[in-house]
Amino acid sequence: MENKDSGNSFTLGLLIGAAVGVALGFLYAPKPGTETREMLKQQAEDAKKRAEELAEKTREAAADAKKKVEGRFKPAEGEEAA
Repeated sequence: MENKDSGNSFTLGLLIGAAVGVALGFLYAPKPGTETREMLKQQAEDAKKRAEELAEKTREAAADAKKKVEGRFKPAEGEEAA
């Protein structure tokens, strides 16, 4: 379970970092408002895509880890489970 919590913490940190980046972008944007909004919209879409990719990789890694753990605890053929 520790790996799942670490993945959730990382994802949360990533999303918070993206939000802070967007906020700083608004504050220090040297471009006109329409250009800035379009740029920020694109950055938000990119951040969402990266977060979704990270979430998928995390799910795949968790599924792989689950299979490995289950494989270690299965009884050998012909033996009964305790």
